[in-house]
Amino acid sequence: MHEQTPDKPLPRDGEPYPDDGPHRRRPRPKPPEDRRTAGAGIARILDEHFAQPSAPPSALTGAFHDIYVPIHRNDDIANAAHRADADRVRSTGRWLVRHATDRCAATVGLALLAAVGTTDDIPLIQTIGLLSHRFGPLAAHALERLPGRLESLLWLADRVTGWGRVYVVEALCRLDDPGARPWLLRKAVDGDFLNGYFAGKVATVARLHEALSEFERDSELLDHTGRLLHVMTYCGGMGTTLRRYPHAAVVLEAHARHVGRLAPTIERFFIVAVLARHLTTEPPENHGSTEAQRDAVLAAYFSLLDREDWCGLARAGLAAEDNRLQWLADSGAPQLHLRAFADRDVPADDE
Repeated sequence: MHEQTPDKPLPRDGEPYPDDGPHRRRPRPKPPEDRRTAGAGIARILDEHFAQPSAPPSALTGAFHDIYVPIHRNDDIANAAHRADADRVRSTGRWLVRHATDRCAATVGLALLAAVGTTDDIPLIQTIGLLSHRFGPLAAHALERLPGRLESLLWLADRVTGWGRVYVVEALCRLDDPGARPWLLRKAVDGDFLNGYFAGKVATVARLHEALSEFERDSELLDHTGRLLHVMTYCGGMGTTLRRYPHAAVVLEAHARHVGRLAPTIERFFIVAVLARHLTTEPPENHGSTEAQRDAVLAAYFSLLDREDWCGLARAGLAAEDNRLQWLADSGAPQLHLRAFADRDVPADDE
């Protein structure tokens, strides 16, 4: 599957997996009530296995079916890996990642490589990491601890979506490496709802507020900034919102000042409308602005939304049933009374 789309995420994150489907014998075990014990049973199996010098890696196939296997780094599993001979642990992890036909054993194999893997294992870790919903957390942790971590994490970040993207982008943010800044500022947000878990971290770690002078010559940065701002309007309970982002006012002002020089697109119209809606429904102090600063940003946004070329594109997108514009017209921003949707405005009931 990766060879068919070498520079893109796997379709459906690689699902269905080999152990999916009606042939599965029983539901997977649920996590224990005390999550701190989640890896204890696996560690015992590993200790017993590595205590037998002649036991091949294939002996672990099927050994974890009846045990909950955590998908994140686990101290008990990592400690079991470090108690045994490192070369044997590595060869066992490699075999399980390459040959296991069930997620349980493959996950344990990846956990072993996350504990004692070397740079030789990076291509294998990246490959299994493409199945990112399941293997993303351990793959990101494994790559994060190895030399060349920035390059290997960026390679994977370009090829994962959903939860996998959350794990890898958060790992890049933890690195706080200047080399990650260009990617974080231009590519981190891909439009998935789960971007809410890391958008604020990206803006903070990549020092977005220091890059605003680049808006004049970098439309990719400007568009991505719009996506970051949009995500921070809705991500309460997930990550940093505009209310908690200390540079919200200056970034909003710069975005409003520069986005109008770009040609209209459906995404730009949608983001500007959503930001305008947010600014009209939140007090200015919730994004660090004075009332005058908020009004100036709103005026810039409404000026764009009223421009004939922007309105014409929005009408065409609505006619083509673009879901973003349908949401805006029907429920996302009717209180804005946008000219592009004038014929869809529904008068309020007289009471």
